[in-house]
Amino acid sequence: MMKNRDFIEVYGAREHNLKNIDVKIPRNELVVITGLSGSGKSSLAFDTIFAEGQRRYIETFSAYARQFLGGLERPDVDKIEGLSPVIAIEQKTTNKNPRSTVGTVTELYDFLRLLFARVSTAYSLETGKKLQSYTEEQILETIKEQYQNEKVLLLAPLVKARKGHYHELFVQLAKKGYSQARIDGTLQDIEYDLKLDRYKTHDIEVVIDRWIIGETASEARMQKSLSTALQMGGGVVMVQKYNSEEFQYFSKDLMDTATGQALPLPEPNTFSFNSPKGSCPHCKGLGTVKKINPDYLVTEPTLPFQSALLPLETYKFSKWALSQIKSILELFELSLLTPFNKIPKEALDYIYYGCEKEFVKDLKHAGISKKTKINFEGLIPHLEKVIEDKENYGATQVEREFTVEEICTDCNGTRLKPESLAFKIEGKTIAEVNAMSLLDLKDWLSEIKNSFSEKNKIIAHEILKEIETRLGFLLDVGLEYLSLSRSSKTLSGGESQRIRLATQIGSQLVNVLYILDEPSIGLHQRDNERLINSLKSLRDLGNSVLVVEHDKDMILEADEVLDIGPKAGKYGGKVLWQGSPKDLIKADTITADYLTGRRKIEIPEKRREGNGNSIVLKGATGNNLKNVTLKIPLGKMVVVTGISGSGKSSLINGTLYPILNRHFYRAVQEPLPYKKIEGIEHIDKIVDVDQTPIGRTPRSNPATYTGVFSDIRTLFANLPESKIRGYKAGRFSFNVKGGRCETCQGGGLKVIEMNFLPDVYVHCETCNGKRFNRETLEVRYKGKSISDVLDMTIDEAVEFFQPIPKIYSKVKTLQEVGLGYITLGQQSTTLSGGEAQRVKLATELSKKQTGKTLYILDEPTTGLHFEDVKILMEVIQKLVDLGNSFIIIEHNMDVIKLADHIIDVGPEGGKNGGSIIAEGTPEEIIKNKKSITGKFLKKEM
Repeated sequence: MMKNRDFIEVYGAREHNLKNIDVKIPRNELVVITGLSGSGKSSLAFDTIFAEGQRRYIETFSAYARQFLGGLERPDVDKIEGLSPVIAIEQKTTNKNPRSTVGTVTELYDFLRLLFARVSTAYSLETGKKLQSYTEEQILETIKEQYQNEKVLLLAPLVKARKGHYHELFVQLAKKGYSQARIDGTLQDIEYDLKLDRYKTHDIEVVIDRWIIGETASEARMQKSLSTALQMGGGVVMVQKYNSEEFQYFSKDLMDTATGQALPLPEPNTFSFNSPKGSCPHCKGLGTVKKINPDYLVTEPTLPFQSALLPLETYKFSKWALSQIKSILELFELSLLTPFNKIPKEALDYIYYGCEKEFVKDLKHAGISKKTKINFEGLIPHLEKVIEDKENYGATQVEREFTVEEICTDCNGTRLKPESLAFKIEGKTIAEVNAMSLLDLKDWLSEIKNSFSEKNKIIAHEILKEIETRLGFLLDVGLEYLSLSRSSKTLSGGESQRIRLATQIGSQLVNVLYILDEPSIGLHQRDNERLINSLKSLRDLGNSVLVVEHDKDMILEADEVLDIGPKAGKYGGKVLWQGSPKDLIKADTITADYLTGRRKIEIPEKRREGNGNSIVLKGATGNNLKNVTLKIPLGKMVVVTGISGSGKSSLINGTLYPILNRHFYRAVQEPLPYKKIEGIEHIDKIVDVDQTPIGRTPRSNPATYTGVFSDIRTLFANLPESKIRGYKAGRFSFNVKGGRCETCQGGGLKVIEMNFLPDVYVHCETCNGKRFNRETLEVRYKGKSISDVLDMTIDEAVEFFQPIPKIYSKVKTLQEVGLGYITLGQQSTTLSGGEAQRVKLATELSKKQTGKTLYILDEPTTGLHFEDVKILMEVIQKLVDLGNSFIIIEHNMDVIKLADHIIDVGPEGGKNGGSIIAEGTPEEIIKNKKSITGKFLKKEM
């Protein structure tokens, strides 16, 4: 067997914490790299193998192209042999472009546009009648058939519903010899001095010829006149019976023969919301528009009007505008000093939306009355103008602080103009098809195939084949609940990664090395099997698949497993074991202990009772939620479970969190629709610990985020050496001038822009990545400079700062959440989603506890090994024991089995989800026949 296997051979890998390791990874197999978080899995897979693959790819470019890219640094490895072209499918690269949708990313929408352009039928927007297009021959034949032996006028439409006097047009027509025109429905002679009312809209059709069909009109004459009429009428002609009101339109384009409403023949661009040909003119194809929300304009309703209304403070309004607002208030016998909450609704409507009024004011001291005129456009129209004027420096600020995103009322969120929605296949517009779940789309495609005419079957065959193939791969990775219209920015990391995986399988490449980063994230146990089969089909095409993963099923289904460890950070970076999963029982590693059951996360002996209070959310109907009533018992660890796409995030992140966040912190995000919420008074703050990065630039790091760096700088500023030199705490900051290295401005790195590849960061040559100048680095505490402290791992810092309680308590919490291996100054851009989430959790832990906080965590076990899950859950349990409440959205059975209370959302994903199907303790859930989660939980219990 071994003789036939080919290998990717890595020699002397030392990137990050790797300990000069040699690895042979079998090609054309499914290989899983596992190990503790921070042990070096990604360093091997992404920073060594993928980085070298990318570097070799760039080496193939011409020298001319390479000069624009700069050289990619070679990873710290002696050599890699047997490497194929590499494609990495990571989680970080979700697309935040508002124009990007599931349909555009998978290219399915492009094929759908092509399908509609080729085989759709057009209908009149006014009458709903089917529109028809004719060739010149068909028009002639139809006229001859319908008007046999009748006298008819052939007319060319020149003006339709437009204003103007059209004097020049009539002069030109008279010069060409035309004597009559139908003007606004009446036949008139064309005179040289003919002029129409320029302020009214007019219809003008010129008479090209008069025929008696079958008698005076010869074939040649009819053909010539028809060509002239079509040319003058822009492809449209009109035929009217002589001495009758009866007329009919014919067009080379699509047209309603009764009303003359015409549409050009469709092209793929007609259905593109990224092209002016198809996009809704109001929202420019975004589907949403920014609207000023009056609620955001007010800081504190109890303050005087002039201080409470934010725009009055922020935007120095003209004296005239302020005088108008004053006059409106005087109308109601109020002033700028009246508390905001005492101002009646009518007065606010005038101030917000404008007012045109004249009123009489009594000047009592003078004994006379004075007329005052108000002509004020309103605050909201004014702010909307500020936003539209992109040159205005305040535009972005107004947009950020005062607007809310609303569905565009012109296109109802479809992003397309009305003309694009006039085309249908089997009664459905492209917007309706785009909004279907992928599962419904599959059924619809099977239906329409059978209803096509023979001609359309041939035209659509290849297009449908492409759509169905790609659709099949998306369904295989468990995404049947998504729709093509779903915006990319609303997808979770796991979803976008699986979409890219499906796209790759669809591309049918062979001899490629695919590297994936935890593809099982966000997947329910039930869908895991389909994901594993997708990876196997990628392998069976003739590719090598390398997966960094902690999921038990994935590890056991692999062809080969690499276990890296033994611990995290500098204590990891070695290959502990390699072999087939069935031989794992022989391995002496932490991973093997958990997989074989020698170690496990213990189930608590009894579940908590909670504090008796609850938060109750009633009537949640956002996205796919079916009028849900959610009851969260407080003082417990509540886990929300359910199939991917069942509505967990809509319920918690989309509805509950924005309501609470707005209540406590006046947050801007609009919650999804709901009826009411009760029980907020039982908590005193809300903390959402999500997986967004803790900073977007290499300047942010765990030390700055947790606030411990301020304490460390103060410590350095208080050292005798600093006092002699006159250094203050600011001297030890890499964000301000003084102590930092000015070449890299304290970044430690310089950015090399790569144009069409991600930016590359290289060490600054002046400070060698230390961030500070020489003088600053001369100040030392216990022999360590400020830069040395930033390079310490959390574990080292805990030992080093033990005598200083303020610093010790903060670094200790980072250690407790399992981050002992990262350094204090590690750039936040290099932290995984799971690590960033744990830095946030540690920051919250080190704050003073009131015992009445509600924490929301979305899949906190992302990127965590079994052992790390155990450590994290111990920290969370401690917090719950202090009286706090936790809501955790999770698929990991090790977390679910520890819950005090489970809320299972389902039963399926998408439109078949959105209900709470089971709730109670884990013991109650496993007895519930409706709960899919219960079936899998039973095995764990």
